[in-house]
Amino acid sequence: MDFKDALVLVSCVSQKLSEPAPARLLYRSEWFNKARKFVETHKVDWFILSALYGVVAPDTLIAPYEKTLNTVGVAERRTWAENIHRQLAPMLIGRRRVVIFAGERYREFLVPALLHDGYEVEVPMANLRIGEQLAWLVAQS
Repeated sequence: MDFKDALVLVSCVSQKLSEPAPARLLYRSEWFNKARKFVETHKVDWFILSALYGVVAPDTLIAPYEKTLNTVGVAERRTWAENIHRQLAPMLIGRRRVVIFAGERYREFLVPALLHDGYEVEVPMANLRIGEQLAWLVAQS
């Protein structure tokens, strides 16, 4: 996979350590670990999409939390995406692509905003179930 001119976004997951840690280590699911390994192996610029903290750099120390976009309403998800879109603006200067590893609730309002701004948006695992996503991540690593 080619990541030239791309910023990569990986969603948070519910499984977390019980104490504060760098974001890249806080999230503990098999999916997140494989996604993290994938982006780190490819040496890409990447950030985490956190339901609570927004756009988080991998080495930012954050505390564990219990929030997901999967259980909140449309209005709150739309507001979250608007905030993410604003946070991403300075990170996207000089780039033309965004690659997103995240579920539908994390993408639904963000992708149209990025497309409207003229960015190419790729969601490599968009139509894959979780087991298929894990297999895809392993095959790409």
